[in-house]
Amino acid sequence: MDFTSVYFLGAGGIGMSALVRYFLHDGRRVAGYDLTETDLTRRLAAEGAELHYADDVSLVPDYCRDAASTLVVVTPAIPATHSELRYFTTHGFRMMKRSEVLGLIVNRHKPLCVAGTHGKTTTSTLLAHLLTSAGTGCNAFLGGISLNYDSNLLIDKSSPLYVVEADEFDRSFLHLRPYMTAVTAMDADHLDIYSDYDHYVQGFRDYVSQITPGGVLLVKDGLPLAAPAGVRTFTYAADRGDYHAANVRAEAGELYFDFIGPGVGLRDLRLGVPLLVNVENSVAAIAMAMFCGVTADAVRAGIASFRGVRRRFDFWVKNDRHVLINDYAHHPVEIARSIESVRFLFPHRHITGIFQPHLYSRTRDFYREFADSLSQLDEVILLDIYPARELPIDGVTSQLIYDRITPGVDKILCGKDEVLSLLKNRDLDVVMLIGAGNIDNLAPELSELMR
Repeated sequence: MDFTSVYFLGAGGIGMSALVRYFLHDGRRVAGYDLTETDLTRRLAAEGAELHYADDVSLVPDYCRDAASTLVVVTPAIPATHSELRYFTTHGFRMMKRSEVLGLIVNRHKPLCVAGTHGKTTTSTLLAHLLTSAGTGCNAFLGGISLNYDSNLLIDKSSPLYVVEADEFDRSFLHLRPYMTAVTAMDADHLDIYSDYDHYVQGFRDYVSQITPGGVLLVKDGLPLAAPAGVRTFTYAADRGDYHAANVRAEAGELYFDFIGPGVGLRDLRLGVPLLVNVENSVAAIAMAMFCGVTADAVRAGIASFRGVRRRFDFWVKNDRHVLINDYAHHPVEIARSIESVRFLFPHRHITGIFQPHLYSRTRDFYREFADSLSQLDEVILLDIYPARELPIDGVTSQLIYDRITPGVDKILCGKDEVLSLLKNRDLDVVMLIGAGNIDNLAPELSELMR
């Protein structure tokens, strides 16, 4: 890559920020814009990135104004009217999407990719932890902040292995050429991109067709995917497939399971993040790690020491009286599995879910399914839709979900800024913060309230 500086339009996104860190580590000069200053952008600035938060071409550093020596990386969330985007577009700069840049970096090596509607962040982060803690080593571009390493980027220049979250949004994963990939799920999502479910499935078929010869496809049992010639295929699931779990049990707030696969059986593994949904994620991560030579003893130690991913079943409070979990789940199937996991771990407890829908289009497409999933809770506090990259859609509000939640489930519709006062004098039991927007901002004050 023949450039000395990199400018990011949307530097604070979780995928973009991993690239910011990569290029800083690689010795490039890095600057960029983001709409909002966050804890993550402040950390990027402390690590050497020159960031600003106003759409103002005059704030672009001089070293990023030379089209011959500057790469511009842009996220789809940046609108076409953005003045900095227009400046770079009209002045001949080389501009690439995040997914294109990621492909250029990892495809020269051995990409270990995790794709799927849900589970990919936890599975890829666990895989990276198993490889790192075993001493095998890896590089990793993660879709969340690993609580073990307090980062979404791992660098090990001695390793050819690159763990990557393969995101189907905007067909980003089609820029990857996996050496090995797991596919966790193919529940309909991003229909604003794919138009219908058939095209969504075809996107995954196109993705797995790009696995390199000699590689491996590890596919959730039952998914209609086939590997290209010269690629080994294995199935997995929580309870079936070539690789699966058995004897899953909760004991004193901890979760144990056996890992079963062709020629391998590991008994009584203790899961560091003790939630039922992570059993299946662990099966995929363990299988991929063992394909890379990680030993049984290293797997046992790595699974137990895994601390999880920020905002993925992230425990803020966990004691005999109160539990607070912050979870990024934003698809109906993810939410259903999250609630199922919490029920398994905390049977007979009262579970309150505070849900912030993410995207108008997703709410429009799945409001019935959201209502069905949330109806598994004892109480639902439903917030306004977080718009992210979208403008409002006429008639699409959280009321669509609220009206269809099963009668008998306690439910409240309110604004995000009303939640803390609403719960201030409540005797709370198990509380889940659910959503991919900014609902996680409630976690610090709510955890203090519960304590």
